[in-house]
Amino acid sequence: MLRLLALVAFVIAIVLVFALLIQSCASSSKRSSYASYIGKVNRIASSSTANGAAVANALTLLKVSDVVAKLRGIADSERQNVQAAQGLNPPGPLRPENAYLVEALQLRVNGIDGLAAGFDQTAGSKNTSADATLLAEQADRLLASDIVWDDFFLALTKQVMAHEGVSGVTPPESHAGAAAFPPGDLVAPHTMALVLERLRGASTGGKCSGLHGTNIVSVKALPAGQTLSTSSLNTVTATTDLAFAVTVDDSGNFLEAKIPVTLTIVKGSSPIVKTQTIQSINPSEQKVITFTGLGQVPFATQTTVKVDVRPVPCEANKSNNSAQYPVIFSLP
Repeated sequence: MLRLLALVAFVIAIVLVFALLIQSCASSSKRSSYASYIGKVNRIASSSTANGAAVANALTLLKVSDVVAKLRGIADSERQNVQAAQGLNPPGPLRPENAYLVEALQLRVNGIDGLAAGFDQTAGSKNTSADATLLAEQADRLLASDIVWDDFFLALTKQVMAHEGVSGVTPPESHAGAAAFPPGDLVAPHTMALVLERLRGASTGGKCSGLHGTNIVSVKALPAGQTLSTSSLNTVTATTDLAFAVTVDDSGNFLEAKIPVTLTIVKGSSPIVKTQTIQSINPSEQKVITFTGLGQVPFATQTTVKVDVRPVPCEANKSNNSAQYPVIFSLP
Protein backbone atom coordinates (compact mmCIF):
# COMPACT_ATOMS: atom_id res chain seq x y z
CA MET A 1 0.00 0.00 0.00
CA LEU A 2 2.86 2.38 0.86
CA ARG A 3 4.58 1.62 -2.43
CA LEU A 4 1.32 2.26 -4.28
CA LEU A 5 0.80 5.57 -2.47
CA ALA A 6 4.36 6.61 -3.30
CA LEU A 7 3.78 5.71 -6.94
CA VAL A 8 0.54 7.73 -7.02
CA ALA A 9 2.30 10.73 -5.43
CA PHE A 10 5.10 10.46 -7.96
CA VAL A 11 2.65 10.37 -10.87
CA ILE A 12 0.77 13.38 -9.47
CA ALA A 13 4.06 15.29 -9.12
CA ILE A 14 5.00 14.48 -12.71
CA VAL A 15 1.58 15.66 -13.93
CA LEU A 16 1.92 18.90 -11.99
CA VAL A 17 5.39 19.55 -13.40
CA PHE A 18 4.15 18.97 -16.95
CA ALA A 19 1.13 21.21 -16.31
CA LEU A 20 3.40 24.01 -15.08
CA LEU A 21 5.69 23.57 -18.08
CA ILE A 22 2.75 23.68 -20.50
CA GLN A 23 1.36 26.78 -18.76
CA SER A 24 4.76 28.48 -18.91
CA CYS A 25 5.17 27.66 -22.59
CA ALA A 26 1.66 28.92 -23.34
CA SER A 27 2.33 32.17 -21.47
CA SER A 28 5.63 32.64 -23.28
CA SER A 29 3.97 31.93 -26.61
CA LYS A 30 1.19 34.45 -25.87
CA ARG A 31 3.66 37.17 -24.93
CA SER A 32 5.70 36.44 -28.06
CA SER A 33 2.57 36.76 -30.19
CA TYR A 34 1.67 40.15 -28.69
CA ALA A 35 5.26 41.39 -28.86
CA SER A 36 5.54 40.45 -32.54
CA TYR A 37 2.32 42.29 -33.36
CA ILE A 38 3.24 45.42 -31.38
CA GLY A 39 6.69 45.44 -33.00
CA LYS A 40 5.05 45.69 -36.43
CA VAL A 41 2.70 48.42 -35.19
CA ASN A 42 5.73 50.33 -33.89
CA ARG A 43 7.15 50.58 -37.40
CA ILE A 44 3.82 51.81 -38.76
CA ALA A 45 3.50 54.35 -35.92
CA SER A 46 6.97 55.80 -36.56
CA SER A 47 6.31 56.10 -40.29
CA SER A 48 2.93 57.75 -39.75
CA THR A 49 4.27 60.29 -37.25
CA ALA A 50 7.07 61.12 -39.70
CA ASN A 51 4.42 61.73 -42.37
CA GLY A 52 2.75 64.23 -40.04
CA ALA A 53 6.04 66.11 -39.67
CA ALA A 54 6.41 66.02 -43.46
CA VAL A 55 3.02 67.76 -43.78
CA ALA A 56 4.33 70.60 -41.59
CA ASN A 57 7.36 70.93 -43.86
CA ALA A 58 5.19 70.87 -46.99
CA LEU A 59 3.23 73.86 -45.74
CA THR A 60 6.43 75.93 -45.63
CA LEU A 61 7.02 75.64 -49.39
CA LEU A 62 6.63 78.75 -51.51
CA LYS A 63 4.61 77.47 -54.48
CA VAL A 64 1.10 76.04 -54.33
CA SER A 65 2.01 73.45 -56.97
CA ASP A 66 4.93 72.27 -54.82
CA VAL A 67 2.71 72.06 -51.73
CA VAL A 68 0.12 70.00 -53.61
CA ALA A 69 2.71 67.63 -55.09
CA LYS A 70 4.39 67.15 -51.72
CA LEU A 71 1.12 66.48 -49.91
CA ARG A 72 0.02 63.93 -52.50
CA GLY A 73 3.31 62.09 -52.07
CA ILE A 74 2.83 62.04 -48.29
CA ALA A 75 -0.75 60.74 -48.74
CA ASP A 76 0.59 57.89 -50.89
CA SER A 77 3.09 57.03 -48.16
CA GLU A 78 0.31 57.01 -45.57
CA ARG A 79 -1.78 54.69 -47.77
CA GLN A 80 1.05 52.21 -47.50
CA ASN A 81 0.69 52.39 -43.72
CA VAL A 82 -3.03 51.68 -44.04
CA GLN A 83 -2.28 48.63 -46.20
CA ALA A 84 0.37 47.45 -43.75
CA ALA A 85 -2.07 47.75 -40.83
CA GLN A 86 -4.78 45.90 -42.74
CA GLY A 87 -2.31 43.10 -43.43
CA LEU A 88 -1.40 42.56 -39.78
CA ASN A 89 -2.46 39.38 -37.99
CA PRO A 90 -3.14 40.57 -34.44
CA PRO A 91 -3.75 38.22 -31.52
CA GLY A 92 -7.46 37.38 -31.40
CA PRO A 93 -8.41 39.71 -28.53
CA LEU A 94 -6.81 42.67 -30.36
CA ARG A 95 -8.70 42.38 -33.64
CA PRO A 96 -11.18 45.18 -32.79
CA GLU A 97 -8.28 47.43 -31.74
CA ASN A 98 -6.46 46.73 -34.99
CA ALA A 99 -9.56 47.92 -36.84
CA TYR A 100 -9.34 51.22 -34.93
CA LEU A 101 -5.66 51.41 -35.89
CA VAL A 102 -6.65 51.16 -39.55
CA GLU A 103 -9.36 53.79 -39.01
CA ALA A 104 -6.88 56.27 -37.48
CA LEU A 105 -4.47 55.83 -40.39
CA GLN A 106 -7.27 56.21 -42.94
CA LEU A 107 -8.29 59.49 -41.32
CA ARG A 108 -4.73 60.69 -41.93
CA VAL A 109 -4.89 59.71 -45.58
CA ASN A 110 -8.21 61.54 -45.91
CA GLY A 111 -6.88 64.65 -44.21
CA ILE A 112 -3.68 64.86 -46.25
CA ASP A 113 -5.53 64.11 -49.49
CA GLY A 114 -8.09 66.75 -48.54
CA LEU A 115 -5.39 69.34 -47.92
CA ALA A 116 -3.80 68.61 -51.30
CA ALA A 117 -7.16 68.89 -53.05
CA GLY A 118 -8.02 72.05 -51.10
CA PHE A 119 -4.80 73.86 -52.03
CA ASP A 120 -5.22 72.78 -55.64
CA GLN A 121 -8.88 73.84 -55.73
CA THR A 122 -8.23 77.28 -54.21
CA ALA A 123 -5.04 78.07 -56.14
CA GLY A 124 -6.72 80.75 -58.25
CA SER A 125 -9.04 82.05 -55.55
CA LYS A 126 -8.77 85.31 -53.65
CA ASN A 127 -11.34 84.45 -50.98
CA THR A 128 -8.83 83.71 -48.23
CA SER A 129 -11.42 83.41 -45.47
CA ALA A 130 -13.54 80.73 -47.18
CA ASP A 131 -10.47 78.91 -48.49
CA ALA A 132 -8.87 78.83 -45.04
CA THR A 133 -12.04 77.34 -43.53
CA LEU A 134 -12.03 74.61 -46.17
CA LEU A 135 -8.40 73.76 -45.45
CA ALA A 136 -8.89 73.82 -41.67
CA GLU A 137 -11.68 71.23 -41.99
CA GLN A 138 -9.27 68.87 -43.75
CA ALA A 139 -6.50 69.50 -41.23
CA ASP A 140 -8.86 68.62 -38.38
CA ARG A 141 -9.05 65.06 -39.75
CA LEU A 142 -5.37 64.65 -38.95
CA LEU A 143 -5.93 65.81 -35.39
CA ALA A 144 -8.98 63.56 -35.06
CA SER A 145 -6.79 60.63 -36.08
CA ASP A 146 -4.61 61.23 -33.01
CA ILE A 147 -7.68 60.95 -30.77
CA VAL A 148 -8.80 57.71 -32.43
CA TRP A 149 -5.29 56.30 -32.02
CA ASP A 150 -5.03 57.29 -28.34
CA ASP A 151 -8.54 56.40 -27.17
CA PHE A 152 -9.51 53.44 -29.31
CA PHE A 153 -6.23 51.77 -30.18
CA LEU A 154 -3.64 52.68 -27.54
CA ALA A 155 -5.83 52.75 -24.42
CA LEU A 156 -7.92 49.70 -25.36
CA THR A 157 -4.85 47.68 -26.36
CA LYS A 158 -3.31 48.32 -22.94
CA GLN A 159 -6.54 47.14 -21.29
CA VAL A 160 -6.66 43.96 -23.36
CA MET A 161 -3.04 43.07 -22.63
CA ALA A 162 -3.54 43.68 -18.90
CA HIS A 163 -6.60 41.41 -18.96
CA GLU A 164 -4.64 38.75 -20.85
CA GLY A 165 -1.74 38.95 -18.40
CA VAL A 166 0.74 40.15 -21.03
CA SER A 167 3.47 42.32 -19.50
CA GLY A 168 6.60 43.98 -20.83
CA VAL A 169 4.99 44.90 -24.16
CA THR A 170 4.11 48.57 -24.73
CA PRO A 171 1.90 49.71 -27.63
CA PRO A 172 3.21 52.87 -29.36
CA GLU A 173 1.86 56.39 -29.53
CA SER A 174 1.54 58.12 -32.90
CA HIS A 175 0.56 61.79 -33.15
CA ALA A 176 0.73 62.68 -36.82
CA GLY A 177 -1.77 65.51 -36.38
CA ALA A 178 0.25 67.10 -33.59
CA ALA A 179 3.41 66.67 -35.67
CA ALA A 180 1.76 68.47 -38.58
CA PHE A 181 0.12 71.21 -36.53
CA PRO A 182 1.86 71.67 -33.16
CA PRO A 183 0.85 72.07 -30.41
CA GLY A 184 -2.00 69.86 -31.64
CA ASP A 185 -5.01 72.05 -30.93
CA LEU A 186 -7.85 72.28 -33.44
CA VAL A 187 -6.53 74.05 -36.52
CA ALA A 188 -8.28 77.41 -36.70
CA PRO A 189 -9.05 78.86 -40.14
CA HIS A 190 -6.81 81.77 -39.09
CA THR A 191 -3.81 79.41 -39.10
CA MET A 192 -4.53 78.24 -42.62
CA ALA A 193 -5.20 81.82 -43.70
CA LEU A 194 -1.63 82.69 -42.71
CA VAL A 195 -0.34 79.85 -44.89
CA LEU A 196 -2.45 81.03 -47.82
CA GLU A 197 -1.36 84.64 -47.45
CA ARG A 198 2.29 83.62 -47.52
CA LEU A 199 1.77 81.36 -50.56
CA ARG A 200 -0.22 83.99 -52.44
CA GLY A 201 2.32 86.68 -51.66
CA ALA A 202 5.07 84.45 -53.10
CA SER A 203 3.01 83.66 -56.20
CA THR A 204 2.61 87.35 -57.01
CA GLY A 205 6.32 87.98 -57.02
CA GLY A 206 6.71 88.34 -53.29
CA LYS A 207 5.41 91.93 -53.20
CA CYS A 208 5.66 93.32 -49.70
CA SER A 209 2.49 94.11 -47.80
CA GLY A 210 1.95 94.42 -44.08
CA LEU A 211 4.45 93.92 -41.28
CA HIS A 212 7.03 91.12 -41.56
CA GLY A 213 9.84 90.37 -39.17
CA THR A 214 11.44 88.37 -36.37
CA ASN A 215 13.56 89.31 -33.38
CA ILE A 216 15.77 87.66 -30.78
CA VAL A 217 14.00 87.52 -27.42
CA SER A 218 16.72 85.91 -25.29
CA VAL A 219 19.74 83.62 -25.27
CA LYS A 220 20.25 81.28 -22.32
CA ALA A 221 23.23 79.14 -21.36
CA LEU A 222 22.16 75.63 -20.39
CA PRO A 223 21.82 73.61 -18.25
CA ALA A 224 21.94 76.45 -15.69
CA GLY A 225 19.40 78.53 -17.61
CA GLN A 226 21.54 81.66 -17.33
CA THR A 227 20.18 84.53 -19.46
CA LEU A 228 23.02 86.26 -21.29
CA SER A 229 23.46 90.02 -21.38
CA THR A 230 24.72 92.02 -24.34
CA SER A 231 25.92 94.91 -22.14
CA SER A 232 27.93 93.14 -19.43
CA LEU A 233 30.39 90.26 -19.24
CA ASN A 234 28.79 86.85 -18.76
CA THR A 235 30.67 84.13 -16.88
CA VAL A 236 29.37 80.79 -18.18
CA THR A 237 30.26 77.45 -16.60
CA ALA A 238 31.13 75.09 -19.44
CA THR A 239 29.80 71.72 -18.31
CA THR A 240 29.94 68.63 -20.52
CA ASP A 241 26.32 69.27 -21.56
CA LEU A 242 26.77 72.98 -22.31
CA ALA A 243 24.14 74.29 -24.73
CA PHE A 244 22.50 77.55 -25.72
CA ALA A 245 18.75 78.13 -26.04
CA VAL A 246 17.80 80.95 -28.41
CA THR A 247 14.23 82.29 -28.27
CA VAL A 248 12.97 83.93 -31.47
CA ASP A 249 9.71 85.86 -31.81
CA ASP A 250 7.62 86.47 -34.92
CA SER A 251 7.08 90.20 -34.48
CA GLY A 252 5.15 90.63 -37.75
CA ASN A 253 1.62 89.86 -38.84
CA PHE A 254 2.38 86.89 -41.10
CA LEU A 255 3.49 83.28 -40.84
CA GLU A 256 7.17 82.99 -41.71
CA ALA A 257 8.96 79.82 -42.79
CA LYS A 258 12.42 78.26 -43.14
CA ILE A 259 14.38 80.80 -41.09
CA PRO A 260 18.03 79.87 -40.45
CA VAL A 261 19.37 80.72 -36.99
CA THR A 262 23.16 80.65 -36.50
CA LEU A 263 25.11 80.53 -33.24
CA THR A 264 28.82 81.44 -33.39
CA ILE A 265 31.37 81.15 -30.60
CA VAL A 266 34.50 83.12 -31.49
CA LYS A 267 37.55 80.87 -31.14
CA GLY A 268 40.56 82.32 -32.92
CA SER A 269 40.69 81.28 -36.56
CA SER A 270 38.39 78.30 -35.92
CA PRO A 271 35.08 79.59 -34.57
CA ILE A 272 32.40 77.17 -33.42
CA VAL A 273 29.45 77.64 -35.79
CA LYS A 274 26.07 75.90 -35.49
CA THR A 275 22.98 76.55 -37.63
CA GLN A 276 19.41 75.35 -37.22
CA THR A 277 16.25 76.23 -39.14
CA ILE A 278 12.87 77.35 -37.82
CA GLN A 279 10.49 75.51 -40.14
CA SER A 280 7.57 77.85 -39.46
CA ILE A 281 6.48 80.43 -36.92
CA ASN A 282 3.15 82.24 -36.54
CA PRO A 283 2.61 85.92 -35.67
CA SER A 284 3.38 86.63 -31.98
CA GLU A 285 4.61 83.06 -31.57
CA GLN A 286 7.98 82.32 -29.97
CA LYS A 287 10.17 79.39 -30.93
CA VAL A 288 13.13 78.09 -28.88
CA ILE A 289 16.09 76.68 -30.80
CA THR A 290 18.62 74.73 -28.73
CA PHE A 291 22.22 74.42 -29.87
CA THR A 292 24.10 71.42 -28.47
CA GLY A 293 27.27 69.50 -29.29
CA LEU A 294 29.43 72.62 -29.10
CA GLY A 295 32.74 70.82 -28.58
CA GLN A 296 35.68 72.44 -26.83
CA VAL A 297 34.98 76.10 -26.02
CA PRO A 298 37.81 78.56 -25.19
CA PHE A 299 38.47 78.82 -21.44
CA ALA A 300 39.63 81.68 -19.18
CA THR A 301 39.70 84.28 -21.94
CA GLN A 302 37.00 86.67 -23.02
CA THR A 303 35.22 85.67 -26.20
CA THR A 304 31.94 86.43 -27.97
CA VAL A 305 28.81 84.38 -28.48
CA LYS A 306 26.97 85.72 -31.52
CA VAL A 307 23.44 84.87 -32.67
CA ASP A 308 22.09 85.70 -36.13
CA VAL A 309 18.53 85.19 -37.35
CA ARG A 310 18.29 85.56 -41.11
CA PRO A 311 15.82 88.32 -42.03
CA VAL A 312 12.59 87.12 -43.60
CA PRO A 313 11.40 88.48 -46.95
CA CYS A 314 10.05 92.03 -46.69
CA GLU A 315 11.49 92.54 -43.20
CA ALA A 316 12.17 96.24 -42.66
CA ASN A 317 13.75 96.35 -39.20
CA LYS A 318 16.76 94.01 -39.20
CA SER A 319 18.58 95.54 -36.24
CA ASN A 320 17.12 93.02 -33.78
CA ASN A 321 18.05 89.96 -35.86
CA SER A 322 21.60 89.79 -34.50
CA ALA A 323 23.07 90.02 -31.02
CA GLN A 324 26.54 89.63 -29.49
CA TYR A 325 27.22 88.51 -25.93
CA PRO A 326 30.62 88.94 -24.21
CA VAL A 327 31.42 85.66 -22.43
CA ILE A 328 34.14 84.03 -20.33
CA PHE A 329 33.85 80.25 -20.11
CA SER A 330 34.95 78.72 -16.81
CA LEU A 331 35.52 75.14 -15.78
CA PRO A 332 32.93 73.49 -13.52
